[in-house]
Amino acid sequence: MYTNIELNKSLYNITGKTFTQALEELDPDKNYENTPLKGLDAYERQLKRFNIHVSGVNSDLVEKFFVSTQSAILFPEYIRRMTKKGIDEVCIVPRICAAVTQTDSNDYRGLVFTENTSENYPGEAVQIPVTTVRLASTTTALTKYARILDCSYESMRKQRLEAFGVALRELGATIAREINSAAVAKLKDGLEPHSYTSVSYLNLVAFWNTLVGHNMDIILASPKTIGSILGLTEIKGSTSTYSGDGCVTLPFGATLMKCDSLSDTEMIGLDSSCAAELILGSDIVIDSDKIIGTQCDQISCLVYADVSKLNSSALSLFKKI
Repeated sequence: MYTNIELNKSLYNITGKTFTQALEELDPDKNYENTPLKGLDAYERQLKRFNIHVSGVNSDLVEKFFVSTQSAILFPEYIRRMTKKGIDEVCIVPRICAAVTQTDSNDYRGLVFTENTSENYPGEAVQIPVTTVRLASTTTALTKYARILDCSYESMRKQRLEAFGVALRELGATIAREINSAAVAKLKDGLEPHSYTSVSYLNLVAFWNTLVGHNMDIILASPKTIGSILGLTEIKGSTSTYSGDGCVTLPFGATLMKCDSLSDTEMIGLDSSCAAELILGSDIVIDSDKIIGTQCDQISCLVYADVSKLNSSALSLFKKI
């Protein structure tokens, strides 16, 4: 039973496993299939065990984690989860990448697709068009994205977990914005822009048609550019839908996605099924030992990540001149 699990710091230091995965091995989810605890993961069952409420009007104070030495073990995972939630809410990269690759190295050598296209179907004795898949000529060094939350235990111990969670989510959101910016720079690199004099509906459709052999299902644009597009007569009178997360479905099916790191004179269009790959070198890393011992004046969070282009022909760059 989850109430009998012995919690200790070593659960954070098992190679290849997160704290929750290590905990799940000791307390498998399958044991709770036909119980009121079904739907909770191993970590959430431990919160219930120690009666720690992390959200809502009646959320507990931060110091509730430190009522016992065992409950204190749960605090770094709470920080990791709240930070990750902030990253997930803001980071657009997983939504625009065709694949997510996990690696235990700080360097990665991905794949590159090259298509030898032909206008006509090959006839007898005619060479068949070739799609070449090769390892990239250079190794991608994963970037370390990190932020420090400057707050001593004494200053945060009397804060409600609901409010403290907001600070942690904003920490994650800041990391996500840095990842977004780096990803956009990587996607733009080497692309020959298609130049237009304005962001008109006809130019938008023309841009959408620039991907030959691919479907431009996502268009990245700055908030100001998106505002201009939504103000177009053709868009206002269409059945475009706003999803509530900064994304708008355009009349021709592409999703317009807000990206703060793009300038107001450019947009990136892509086929999300084959354009790029997200490489993750680690889960979110937290200095768990210091946090458990309440010796932290600063909470550091870091993650290693990068984006690798798989197929440049599935990417297009809009440039307003």
